[in-house]
Amino acid sequence: MVSAAQVLPVSHREAYQLAVDARDRRFDGVFFVAITTTRVYCRPICPSRLAYDRHRRFFDSAAAAERAGFRPCLRCRPELAPGTGRVGLAAVSRLAQLATQRIAAGALNDRSVSELAGELGVSERHLRRALEREVGVSPLDLAQTHRLLLAKRLLADTDLPVTRVAYASGFQSLRRFNASFREQYGMPPSALRRKTTAPAPRSESLQITLAYRPPLAWDALLDSLRAVAMPGVEVFEGREGRRYGRTVRIGEHKGFVFASDAPGDHLTLEVSASLLPVLMPLIAGMRRLFDLDAEPSVVDAHLAQGGLDTLVASQPGVRVPGALDGFEVALQLLLGSRGPFGEQFDTGVPGLTHLAPTPEQIVEAGVPPRLAATVTALARAVTTGAIRLEPGSDVEATRRTLIDLGGIGARLAMQIVMRALYWPDAFYTRDRALLARAEAWRPWRAYAALQLVPRRDLAALDTRQDT
Repeated sequence: MVSAAQVLPVSHREAYQLAVDARDRRFDGVFFVAITTTRVYCRPICPSRLAYDRHRRFFDSAAAAERAGFRPCLRCRPELAPGTGRVGLAAVSRLAQLATQRIAAGALNDRSVSELAGELGVSERHLRRALEREVGVSPLDLAQTHRLLLAKRLLADTDLPVTRVAYASGFQSLRRFNASFREQYGMPPSALRRKTTAPAPRSESLQITLAYRPPLAWDALLDSLRAVAMPGVEVFEGREGRRYGRTVRIGEHKGFVFASDAPGDHLTLEVSASLLPVLMPLIAGMRRLFDLDAEPSVVDAHLAQGGLDTLVASQPGVRVPGALDGFEVALQLLLGSRGPFGEQFDTGVPGLTHLAPTPEQIVEAGVPPRLAATVTALARAVTTGAIRLEPGSDVEATRRTLIDLGGIGARLAMQIVMRALYWPDAFYTRDRALLARAEAWRPWRAYAALQLVPRRDLAALDTRQDT
């Protein structure tokens, strides 16, 4: 049975019918259209012949479509759609949004719903009710959809053995994976394998793609990352340094990842095989790092209406850089290009020689004396849980705690909050006139700040008087 929350409201239907008819890329990943005659659900940009309006049903998530008994289209491949991000989730409660993001990153792959609820500070019952009401599915249904769609993607796009696909997708056993895949899609996993005359050679890394809604100001985004990059941890390769690479540590797993912009509104990721067991949190982290779930046409239109039309027109699609790890970002902003301070790590890739330091390691890392007290206090606060530098943490409380540590000013605290907490409304200036003007740019003042400052240095907002 389909709950009312699963299907998009009638008020949206006319707009979404038009979006499907136009195959409008701005709605890719914002909603899905299911066809009652074929029992398949698609992206709005699906190249298949358009179905009659009366045969369409609209869902706000792939999980809701699958729960209603539809299976993913093999042509447009819903698993490749960009996620619903800062704009699309605006109407969803904060709890449901946080839970959805964490489940997409694999929070329920090896933990219970009760544990996730405790981490979010609510009861298990309250979390289940919030997701059912706001997203239309249970936490376990949502987790299962994410696992199966990632598995479908790996089966179609890589030559990984089925066993490795199962574990990389978050399943705890091959038997459970096979049973779930057959139950949901009516076919064995091997049915999605491409027919080849000879086995492809095994690689020490795999390539996957991350879709986004265009436009994407890739060079400007890389400039933001390059300005505070950690030596040995991050590199910029290729022509004009347009390929970004870095070392990664997620739990006990260590490796590297490279990202480059590619034709067709997607990034290409090269991921070391050592990171396969944590592929779900890695993908979620990379999407957050590059702000790939933003809806730039909406953000840019809003900023243009707020008086930044000339800047937006000259550089559309500016993204706010996020973080793979909040503590690492705080160190970057505090230490600049000093380092490396972290653990040595042999990747075999020139320039990638170290892992970013953990809070526990930073005390012994030889931090410059002037910053030692601040960095040590920050590391201790993260270790003890006094501060949580991750999306979902209270923005104002985190900002105040950072300042109270000493050595972190208001501007730097706001920069840390913007990236570590993935906060799109972060903005700081001492100029009262500019601050008043910035009210028109809410809730995306962080995007406005990056448009205002060509050097991507928010410190310049202290003195800049106009656009």
